[in-house]
This record gives sequence, C-alpha cells and structure tokens, in this order.
Amino acid sequence: MARKIGLFVLALTMVGMMCGAALASDTLANVKKSGVLVAGVKDSLPPFGSVDPNTKEFVGYDIDFVKAIAKKLGVKVEYKPVSSANRMPMLMEGRVDLLACTMTKNPERAKQIDFSYTYFLTGQKFLTKKGTVKSLKDLEGQKIGTAKGSTSEQNVKKAVPSATVLSFDDYPQAVLALQQGKAIAATTDESILAGQLGKLEKNPATKGQYEIPDISISEEPYGLGVRKGDTNLLKVVNDTILEMEKNGEAAKIFQRWFGPNSDSPIKRGNFKITADKRGT
Repeated sequence: MARKIGLFVLALTMVGMMCGAALASDTLANVKKSGVLVAGVKDSLPPFGSVDPNTKEFVGYDIDFVKAIAKKLGVKVEYKPVSSANRMPMLMEGRVDLLACTMTKNPERAKQIDFSYTYFLTGQKFLTKKGTVKSLKDLEGQKIGTAKGSTSEQNVKKAVPSATVLSFDDYPQAVLALQQGKAIAATTDESILAGQLGKLEKNPATKGQYEIPDISISEEPYGLGVRKGDTNLLKVVNDTILEMEKNGEAAKIFQRWFGPNSDSPIKRGNFKITADKRGT
C-alpha cells in the first residue's frame, strides 16, 4: 500500500511539473492570442503600486514597467492585487502571467520562478519614531513589524535575533502597528518605507514624527517574475527593460516616483538596468 501511495504521489508530481512547463511555454502565445497581459501587482503600496483614489486606476513604478511591457507586446493589461505571501503561488498556479511587486531576487525564489534582470535596487532599513532608534542595538529585544512571506521578514530575524518580529499581510499594517505603539519599528526596503513615510508626512497628525534612520541590513535587487521555464516571455521582458534603460525611459520613471519632487525622494545613484545575474 505504501508503495502504491508513493507511486501515486510521484505521478501527481510529474503531472504537475508537466502542466507547469506547458503553462509556462504557452504564456507568451496565450497573452498575444487573448490580447491581455495579467500582471500581479501591489494595490496599496505607493510609490510602486496603488490605486489612484480619483481615477481608480493602478499607478506606480511597477505599474509603469508593466505598461511598457504590454505596449511592447501590443496587448492590454489586467492588474490583479497580490501580497508578499501569495504572489508566487498566484504566478505558479497560472492566475497571473507576470509579477511586478517589489520582489527581491534570491536563489531560493529562483528555484521556483524565473526573474528578469534587476529593474530596481534598494536596501532594507527601518521606519521609526524620530530619535528612538540610532543603531541596531536599540532594536534588540523589541517588537518590529514587517510583511509575512517577504525577504524583509527573513533579514530582520537574522539581523536582530533577539527581536520579536510581528508579521502582517503587508507593510501598511506594519506601519500602523508602529503608529499604535505595538512595535518600535517597521522594516522593509528603503524605497517602500519612503512611500510610507511620505503618507505620514502628508497627514497633519503624524507630520514630522517619523524617520528612516541610516541603518541598512541588506541589499535588495528587484526582479519581474515569470513562471519557471517561461523563456519566451522572459526574453521580451528583459529586452524591454534594457531598451527602457537605453532610451532613458527607466530613468524618467524613477524620477517620476522617487525624484526630489516626489512624495518618496531617494537617489538612484549609479544604478542602471543591465544584463545582470544579481540575486539569482
């Protein structure tokens, strides 16, 4: 009986792998046939992905890259909100064709999906009340909020082993825990925290009360995700973002969302989109 069960499980696994491979190999053709690219994006995480309260349309850094890829393919875009925890399952199960959702490229994830070249580079920091955190030592034994299923969750556990990590569905909830005094800090990539700080600065009740101390615990290269073995779609994605860097469109998108006149000002530095293998 045990042997029969083992063979049955093996058969199911092989069927799943074959279906996954077939799904991946057909993605580009299916997208062109349907005329729609289904993209998994964040819907409440400015400046990367959020819904404009006035137009009700998706906007953000990630959204602009998806639009450019869809334009290259000559198709429309359907956006599907994802969280840090469910985004990879949604891609692997075929519910979305592409992930554009602040996803760090790392070897563990690269075993399950394929990544584009790095289209954004940042580092993990902390959002805190002003003057409360000046070094990692100030975080020892404290409660820190972040998003479950994220690399931020893993990184902070390694960087501050004595801290209690509070894992939420996404980063705005971690920031809310900070505001409510349930955590001393919220942690994720600086670029995301800058967006959250921008929202706090717009609110008269919280303006001037929070900061992002100059404490970094990691380097985070973001990649656009496709299903494992989805080489045709991946090539289009990579060719498109390399072209965007070359013609200046990538830099313009960065300035739009992170430039000095934006709500989340940070520096692009020397970063450029290249045919890198960073994080894979």
